[in-house]
Amino acid sequence: MNNNETPESRRERLRQEELKNNPTANVGDAFNRANSGGLVDLVGSLGWRGTGVLILVLIVGFIIFSVFYR
Repeated sequence: MNNNETPESRRERLRQEELKNNPTANVGDAFNRANSGGLVDLVGSLGWRGTGVLILVLIVGFIIFSVFYR
């Protein structure tokens, strides 16, 4: 393990190792993820700013929806 490894890269490395060690679980995970989407992958790729913007957009969208459709 590299001491300069970021937590994100460490999680990704461990996830990849788990996928290699257990391929049958990978098939089940792939089917389930295809149905519901991978929130962990979305949030991981956005970072904390992107996640904040996503939450803000959802809140503003809900407020606009409730004002115009009540």
